[in-house]
Amino acid sequence: MKHLRRFLLSFLGLPALLRATPLDSHISAATVYSDRAIVTRTADVNLALGENVLVFESLPASLIDQSLQCSGHGAASATILDVNAATTFIDTAPNGRAKDLENQILDLARQTGTLEDRIGVLNEERNFVRNMLVSATYHSAADATHEAATGTRQTLDDWQKLYAYSEDALGKIAAEVRSLDDRRNEIIGMKEALQLQLNELRGAASKSIKNVTVRMDATVAGQLEVSLKYAVPGATWLPSYDARVHADDRTVELAYYGLVRNATGEDWNDVVLTLSTARPSLGGGAPELPPWVVDVVQPAEQPTVLSPFSLEAKSTIAGSRARMNSRDSASAGNSANQQFLADSGAMNAGAPATLDTFEVAAAVQANATSATFKIPSAVSVSANNSMQKVPIASTRLAANFQYEATPKMMEAAFLSAAAANTTDYPFLAGAMNTFLDDTFIAASRLKTVMPGEKFELHLGADEGIAVKRKLVNRFAENTGLTNNGRRVTYEYLVTITNNKKTAERVAFKERLPVSRQENIAVKLLAPEEDDVGTRESPKEVTREEDGRLVWHLDLKPAEKREITLKFSVSYPGDVSVAGLE
Repeated sequence: MKHLRRFLLSFLGLPALLRATPLDSHISAATVYSDRAIVTRTADVNLALGENVLVFESLPASLIDQSLQCSGHGAASATILDVNAATTFIDTAPNGRAKDLENQILDLARQTGTLEDRIGVLNEERNFVRNMLVSATYHSAADATHEAATGTRQTLDDWQKLYAYSEDALGKIAAEVRSLDDRRNEIIGMKEALQLQLNELRGAASKSIKNVTVRMDATVAGQLEVSLKYAVPGATWLPSYDARVHADDRTVELAYYGLVRNATGEDWNDVVLTLSTARPSLGGGAPELPPWVVDVVQPAEQPTVLSPFSLEAKSTIAGSRARMNSRDSASAGNSANQQFLADSGAMNAGAPATLDTFEVAAAVQANATSATFKIPSAVSVSANNSMQKVPIASTRLAANFQYEATPKMMEAAFLSAAAANTTDYPFLAGAMNTFLDDTFIAASRLKTVMPGEKFELHLGADEGIAVKRKLVNRFAENTGLTNNGRRVTYEYLVTITNNKKTAERVAFKERLPVSRQENIAVKLLAPEEDDVGTRESPKEVTREEDGRLVWHLDLKPAEKREITLKFSVSYPGDVSVAGLE
């Protein structure tokens, strides 16, 4: 490490006598955007008079150098002279989580070794029992004569005891070996899983880190809390919602969550977490619109067959290649410059703005282009790229309930709740779980809803509103003085019954045929044309585009309404009309 610090000092052009002070820093805050995070590290240091060199060690190699910001406050008074980042290649784990994984893998390896040693001992015991059994059952003729002379010949009971002992001993050994083998296989699986996680953290075979060096000139010595901010990719968050519709007071309780992922290589332990809707990767301004050029198509040049012995042909080919290489080089240079500028602009756009706040579940800051949510309690997010759910806000919104039906397609009424975003922050598009009181209804998505904008929740079919539709009459007849015309008249009856104990609003849709020919005429008979409104002048029944009619009914408890839809389609008798039922 001393060689590393000396290298950093010489690399940054610092005086050799200036000692670098490594800081014992920790992550205190993180602001997460859609594609990155701004991380704040803090450390306490005692500054001496004059110039001091402070080093934040082992930071992620993906740290964006242009985003570095340093500040401090405390008893000391100092001026920040310089902040620089340097990449260093190492052969050890680049962060605490990787070190922890390495230690876990070593511990599992030791456990595997212990298990294998025990299995070896058991195998030796098994061999001993087997050899003892073989030795006891093998007798030579001399052994048998000796036993007969001394009267020590083994009895049947002795043999039974010997075999019982052998069977019991070998059975226990086999059972323990199987148990140890299972445990060893389990540990091997755990070790392989940890190794995959470690390989993902390590990335390439050679690991690298960044060390950030801060030079300060202290005019007053003393204690100082130093904060370093930097942007790092690999972090993101998505919105998520739980919408609970309360039927008794006609409100929607909307819980707003953030689903946070951290793959930056650094664990965030008990940090102040802020979620931002800003998108720094887009830059600060709209992209330039190139001209749209319209020109005459030039015919493609036909290749010219040249004699290989023609000096003029060789000269022409060489000149063409030279011009082509020149254009390609210029194009490649411009492309590289544009990409560099684009990347630099994206990296320099990482600092969040300072915003006005008000209190909800999270402290919400809003301005013209974005909103940020400061989570009220400390949050820990591991750098394993797993999803972490954190609460952002909870609000209760007044809702207008309405039943919607399309009797032609389905004889059922579907409940919906319309509400408006009365908060000062946007509801970003995200997954939503909808509950009616305590009953889960559906998993859906909420579109982006800006402050003041309305949105709708669909709550499924409700048997409390009965819907029936039937064809009352279909009558076809000839028309005209010479009976050379045809007219078909349809009559439908739609019955809506409110079986609930509360007054409800029901909207249902029916349709009229839409004519694409002048000689095919559609006439509405019931309701009468004077009773039909428009979007600008709505009535109980309103005509929409493509022949749709919408009825809006306010039904009292137990009220039943019968709606008649009657219309006719007239056309010449010698014309075959498609689409008639």
